Amino acid sequence: MTKRLTKAEEEIMLVLWKLKEATIRDVKNELSEPDTPYTTVSTVVRILEKKKIVGHKAVGTTYLYFPMLKKKEYLKEYLSGIVTNYFDGSFSSLAAFFAKENDLNLDQLQDLIGEIESELKESGNNE
Repeated sequence: MTKRLTKAEEEIMLVLWKLKEATIRDVKNELSEPDTPYTTVSTVVRILEKKKIVGHKAVGTTYLYFPMLKKKEYLKEYLSGIVTNYFDGSFSSLAAFFAKENDLNLDQLQDLIGEIESELKESGNNE
């Protein structure tokens, strides 16, 4: 099980998941805080490499970094932790919370149910 990423690690991973592979400069340019020092980005990427969440390959004189952890895998673990810690293990309670907090109407809830059913059919979990 992957440990929870720090805010800085998560932001960098979001960039790497989006770009698929990138140099440190590419990552830096995609961050929400454009003034983040190059050395800070480089340090966080190296930490992610030590955790075996990011890998790299040499291209000429530079390195291209790429995610080794799939976004969907991390999201699954992250959401499972939230459900366990905040909703007593109930995904229904989580869904009800978000429906209420986002003022979803009946039509929107039906659309959501349809999306869930489609996702389950695609993944083969249509019990």
